[in-house]
Amino acid sequence: MPKYQELKSMRDVRELKVSAERVFHSATHEEILQGITSDVYFVRTRELLTYAAKENTPVVAEIFCRQAGVLAGVDEVFNFLKDRDVSLWAVPEGEDIAVKEVIMRIRGPYNNFGMFETVLLGMLASASGWATAARACSKAADDRPVYSFGARHLHPAVAPVMERAAVIGGARGCSCILGAKLLGKEPVGTVPHAAILIIGDTVETAFIYDEVMPPDSPRIILVDTFKDEAEETMRVANALKERLDGVRLDTPGERGGVTPGLVREIRARLDLAGFNHVRIFVSGGITAERIPALVEAGA
Repeated sequence: MPKYQELKSMRDVRELKVSAERVFHSATHEEILQGITSDVYFVRTRELLTYAAKENTPVVAEIFCRQAGVLAGVDEVFNFLKDRDVSLWAVPEGEDIAVKEVIMRIRGPYNNFGMFETVLLGMLASASGWATAARACSKAADDRPVYSFGARHLHPAVAPVMERAAVIGGARGCSCILGAKLLGKEPVGTVPHAAILIIGDTVETAFIYDEVMPPDSPRIILVDTFKDEAEETMRVANALKERLDGVRLDTPGERGGVTPGLVREIRARLDLAGFNHVRIFVSGGITAERIPALVEAGA
């Protein structure tokens, strides 16, 4: 059983103090393990059952899903429960799950895990939602690789969880360093607009990237910072030639966004100039619904 002090009563809750100098609002690992992120009524339940001498009643808890999707988060649940004297069965991560399907079963004394229902469901629900979204995008892209760049849209405390779940769901990789390392992978990504703006020219940035980055880092250059995307693409292609692996389109909505027409034009220009090997990557507001048209256009 855990060695840290778990919440056992409402008195513990009332006496819990949070420092005004706390840097982040997210929970630490220890706070999660103590039950501080649980819904308070589970602490009430624990206190009531202890008073009634029923806290160690053997139970079987089944967890099911309300929507079909892809299961993720099981690894964290296993890690959380491994020292709590319970038995655990679950559908493997990455598997498709159906509506109302039981995806996990926990057996053991209620007191060993019951107070952490909030924690366990949260681990499964959030990770499964992200994995499901990634699977939808991967299917829509057919054989094209999909990468997760969503860390900036989440609190950094949970960004690695999302990125890991996205890869479980079908993404080929992710940009968040910790998310990739959790999977034994290397993070993926090119350079942001900031680098090109500071250097002052896309082609110059491409040359510097080619010179500085290791050989196994694909030469994929962002081409929507200064000029027309098609024009910038050809400038970069003529500069790096066979060393250019791809270009990335991240055109903001204020300028029309990344459209199938834009992709089609750039693909045609690259092919006409003999740069058939250069791939086109698209980013920014990409959804499963948008992907098929972009793929058909040449992304």
